[in-house]
Amino acid sequence: MAEYRIDDLAHAAGTTTRNVRGYQDRGLIPRPIRRGRIAIYGDEHLAKLRVINDLLARGFTMTHIGDFFKRVQTGDDIAESLGLREVVSRPWSQTATDTVSASDLHAKLNTSDPKLLHKVQDFGLIEPVGDDDPPTQYVIKDVESIDAYQRLMQIGIPLPYILGMQRQLDEDMDRAAKTLISAGRRAITEGRFDGWIPESGAESDWASEFLGALRSTGRVAAHNTLYRALDRELARQVDDYLAVARERREQRDSASSAAAPD
Repeated sequence: MAEYRIDDLAHAAGTTTRNVRGYQDRGLIPRPIRRGRIAIYGDEHLAKLRVINDLLARGFTMTHIGDFFKRVQTGDDIAESLGLREVVSRPWSQTATDTVSASDLHAKLNTSDPKLLHKVQDFGLIEPVGDDDPPTQYVIKDVESIDAYQRLMQIGIPLPYILGMQRQLDEDMDRAAKTLISAGRRAITEGRFDGWIPESGAESDWASEFLGALRSTGRVAAHNTLYRALDRELARQVDDYLAVARERREQRDSASSAAAPD
């Protein structure tokens, strides 16, 4: 996660420090984190500044931008589908996070192997803090998943096996996400054209409402569809497992009978 001082943030966003402070005062971007006397900004600040620049370039007023951000944040909506460059709301995944020392993370994952830690990082579950090499601190970006990893390892399942399962699951979920978002993209451009941008307040309101509905419906549909699929697959594999067990028992009984003296 990148960190910026206010001058660096303004330069990266193509604006001025005065504008950054003005947007803060209007509530368009969050206040920075304070480290002593130093104000630290992050990727969220940069993303929102770029969105503000986009909207200003299209002729939106500051009042309209403020209203737009309120609608977007209330519905956890994303602005990318409206042709904007960056995400202006929280991500779909809203998991608990924690900052821990490297030694504590190694204990949780039962490893300090850099290759395995990089794989966990690639899945978006952890992120090093600072530029130390090797890292001395990590942000656990999904505490629930790391805790689940721990429980699996405690019953004897090795981390490499778990990471292999995670990779396959990520690939399957990527396909499901593509299905959902692609359907939403087609729906929002129905009767219009791909790359359509709202040109009126009413169109912006409709697009914001649509994206909010897509998010809420997507979450519910994805979770419940997954649970139903898990129930079906569990039942199928339990039946298959028991069938294999019966077959092995029958083979063992048959072999025992053949070996028994008359």
